[in-house]
Amino acid sequence: MGDKEKEEQQSEEQSEADRLNIVESAGDFKLSGCHSLVQRCNITQCDSPSSLYEESWLNFTIPYQNSAWDSCHQYVENITETSGEFCSAEYFNRTATQSCSNGYKFRDEERTISTEFDIFCKDEWMLSMVGTINNVGQFVGIPIGGYFADRYGRRTMLAIGGALSALMGVIRSLSTNYYMFLSFEFLDMAVGSTLFPTAFLLAIELVGPKRRVAAATIITIFYSLGEAFLGFLASQLQHWRWLLRALYAPAILQLLFLWILPESVRWLLSQGAEQKAASVLRRAARCNKRSLPEEQLDELLANNRQKLRQANESQYPIMKAIRFFLLRIANCCLCWFTHTLIALGLSLNSVNLGGNKYTNFMLNGFIQIPGLLLPLIIMDRFGRRYSLCASMLVCAVCMGASAAIDPDNYAGSLTLFLIGKLAITCSFQILYFFTSEIFPTNVRNSLLSMCSMVGRIGSMLAPQTPLLAKYYIYAPQILFATFALISGFFTLGFPETADKVLPTTMEEARDLNRKRHTRGGGVGAGGGTGDEEQQAQDEGPRKLY
Repeated sequence: MGDKEKEEQQSEEQSEADRLNIVESAGDFKLSGCHSLVQRCNITQCDSPSSLYEESWLNFTIPYQNSAWDSCHQYVENITETSGEFCSAEYFNRTATQSCSNGYKFRDEERTISTEFDIFCKDEWMLSMVGTINNVGQFVGIPIGGYFADRYGRRTMLAIGGALSALMGVIRSLSTNYYMFLSFEFLDMAVGSTLFPTAFLLAIELVGPKRRVAAATIITIFYSLGEAFLGFLASQLQHWRWLLRALYAPAILQLLFLWILPESVRWLLSQGAEQKAASVLRRAARCNKRSLPEEQLDELLANNRQKLRQANESQYPIMKAIRFFLLRIANCCLCWFTHTLIALGLSLNSVNLGGNKYTNFMLNGFIQIPGLLLPLIIMDRFGRRYSLCASMLVCAVCMGASAAIDPDNYAGSLTLFLIGKLAITCSFQILYFFTSEIFPTNVRNSLLSMCSMVGRIGSMLAPQTPLLAKYYIYAPQILFATFALISGFFTLGFPETADKVLPTTMEEARDLNRKRHTRGGGVGAGGGTGDEEQQAQDEGPRKLY
């Protein structure tokens, strides 16, 4: 192999490593010190302690590849001395390259685990490994967290899981080596990955059908705002240890949820904890300055007792539920797998955005807000199924169209990326609703976690999809579009849940397709007509539940 071929191969390998790093850093861990830096070789004949990343003599000392200086190679030196007087083109062989042997010069001043633990070039797979371990931690933690949320309550899981995650994050900021960092990355995800789905479920379980979309939208909008704020915070705290401490230390206050956050009334009733549920409802009535007649509360509790008695279920019938809803769970798992695979697939195209990485990260958070608001308009008007199917098809079209656009067409690529990002955000929001509305209360968090766990497989496989491009350049886009089309049409097999009361028992969840739309609202919507339930909802604080 000639020198030119070697140089092209090194460039291709470096580009591949950069793409994998970009994909693996799609989560917030990228801005927590786990991304590769922009660097070049330190040229001892030319560099001094005060020299910068960009210097006039780089054109004859370092190869220029893919619109950037090669981060891992330099031209071979023709001399053995290292005096500055040899900093001229005649002392470098521009037909041959070698790996950096005297350290690096960095474009930015930030401190990451790359600089701290000396992870560069051939060792950059270690940065990608952080992303893999992150997903493995979620794969383990999500089902475990779902089990604890269904067994011991949503509030308890949020408080304990949030505080443990904060502790793991603070300890991770004290890591003395790469493997300690990796271990606490896993533990952080194992105890904290279920926090968002649990908070999401708590939000929709505290309101009636007409308010579920608005409540969950508020939750997810603050998630996107938090992601955008993370980008700003990372631009101000460019040392990974201090950034982690700023992010995690305040989260220890989540322990206070045990005293200030109400438990889900639906979960309490599904567990037969009637007095605690009644206490929460009376507290809600006082906060909302509404009256709550005791006879109405007694009727609610009586209906719940009858419902649980007729269901003849244990308080946690998870194995029975899996057998009962096997096809529904399989369809849900496929949908989650597809969403995580496509979401990271879109991140492959994020390199086309260019510009400042912190600004891009903030914009990536802000772009999601319209996608989170769109379900407010379409979910109740067109139903969950059609809204989910349509948004997935739009995303599939964007992925397919990106395969037909010239890579140099910046405007076209950017437009498709933004539309695709909006569509997949909208679709993911609707999917959360579907998963939380089609399963009964006593196993809802566990089955949501199971579907989400399978989705982690998609996020683990997505970083490997660039390898398909070696066989056909547009193979990844075609793969994503195919999954979106297939799973999008399969979503039409879900039961429609718009304006329906959340099912408490497995029989109610099974019969969702048979039920007419009810405009009723609360936990007690168990025996009356839709008009009666709406009247009861308007009369008292049950509209919140």
